[in-house]
Amino acid sequence: MSTQSVVNAIHVIEAISNFQPVGLSELARTLEQPKATVLRALRTLEELGWVEQSEAPASHWSLTYHAYAVAARTGMRQNIRDLALAPMSALQEETSETIHLCVPDARNMVVVERLDSSHTLRAFIALGTALQMHASGTGLAFLSASDPKFIDEYLSGPLEARTSSSLTSPAKIRDELQAIRERGYSINVDGRSEGITSLGAAICDRSGAPIGSVSISGPTSRITESHFEEYGESLVQTAKMITNRLSGTH
Repeated sequence: MSTQSVVNAIHVIEAISNFQPVGLSELARTLEQPKATVLRALRTLEELGWVEQSEAPASHWSLTYHAYAVAARTGMRQNIRDLALAPMSALQEETSETIHLCVPDARNMVVVERLDSSHTLRAFIALGTALQMHASGTGLAFLSASDPKFIDEYLSGPLEARTSSSLTSPAKIRDELQAIRERGYSINVDGRSEGITSLGAAICDRSGAPIGSVSISGPTSRITESHFEEYGESLVQTAKMITNRLSGTH
């Protein structure tokens, strides 16, 4: 790829991030480039997993979850961490449990920040760990806020069991996603690790599309059903605070 091609591709990514979902004609006008030039960049970025095109007749372009994840692990990661840290700290102080911040990458949620519980017995997931969406509290929360196309594509792929409690049936996962939408947060008891319960809530961008999740995690013996509603409501408020901070409306 030539230097000019790289420059064009970066300009396309920047334009899409500002105007998505956006059509080819609008991108070409914005960038003051021929449609053919912009389309070549789009096809290359699509092949690399950075952008995706909606189905006809709209055929609009948007950044993929992979693009968000890469950004989160580099420059955007610091921004998300900085903006999420205060709400996460307040939630950790309130619950005394471990708080995780995750962003999506392909079929996984990647842990980009963690605030540890002071308890000796606690949940621990290393930064950078990839969590299967259907087997994690953050992943289920993210899926519940995702568009139907992404959910369909995800459920058509492998749904491996992490534990005997992991959801692996597409029908059961769809039922659970609907329950999450109704209550506002996910509940994952022993679904990723035996003896660990996590509650998750989606973090969204200005358009309402999910770009990450925040969770409360701890031993199942301590995060019992009696805590679900209280912790869940606090978690939803925390996710909203982070969403507002990211969109500049706090």
